[in-house]
Amino acid sequence: MQLNTTTTGRGARHVGLVHGLGADGGTWQPLVDRLIASGEHTVTTIDLRGHGASDRASSYRLDEFADDVVDALPHGLDAVVGHSLGGSVLVRAVGRLQPARAVYLDPGFGLTLPTTGIAGRLFWAVPLVTMGVAGALQARRGARTRAGYTAEIRASLDRANGLFDRRMAVGVFRDVAFHPVVVAPPEVPSTIVLSDDSPSVLPDALATRLESVGWEVRRLPGVHHDMHLEAPDRTYETVRDLL
Repeated sequence: MQLNTTTTGRGARHVGLVHGLGADGGTWQPLVDRLIASGEHTVTTIDLRGHGASDRASSYRLDEFADDVVDALPHGLDAVVGHSLGGSVLVRAVGRLQPARAVYLDPGFGLTLPTTGIAGRLFWAVPLVTMGVAGALQARRGARTRAGYTAEIRASLDRANGLFDRRMAVGVFRDVAFHPVVVAPPEVPSTIVLSDDSPSVLPDALATRLESVGWEVRRLPGVHHDMHLEAPDRTYETVRDLL
């Protein structure tokens, strides 16, 4: 599938950004603004299938997302950043993209959802119900954080949410939950940045195992999952030397 892409800036260093579930390329604007202001970067954002201005699809498997990204982004970029679902997608594409550096912000590498035993069978027997309850609780917890966002950021999230194909949600969560990232040395130099919410998408034990085989792990305390929206200055400072 041909994805919608946007490229801005004239800097010598070219960075690609891959958004999370329910977002789109426009929701990266706070980080894009800081990269462009440095004068050092050219930035390309994409809208994943079923998001933003990209087409909806009949299937939303992680491997399909990754194939789209490989076709959409230039190969050999100075860095590619993936957030949440974007991290799950990027890790499946990075070996073909071959950027000089990959950066993963709270990537969906291992969801804390049950996949085995009675709990797993019950959870996935009625996922629309179980995930609906979990989603409602998460939304309630995140409402206070989102209230602190600027009006522009809240508007970009509302716009992205209105364009998002919600049919994909259960399948995407199932795909990530049942296919966690394989613990192996990274295919390119890679850094993971974790927020206070990270255990829900990348359990600490898995992060430790990845670190032991060559992944760099950084932590950004005091912020939540959408770190680039809640604390764009701190997020930029945390990854600036990697980009």
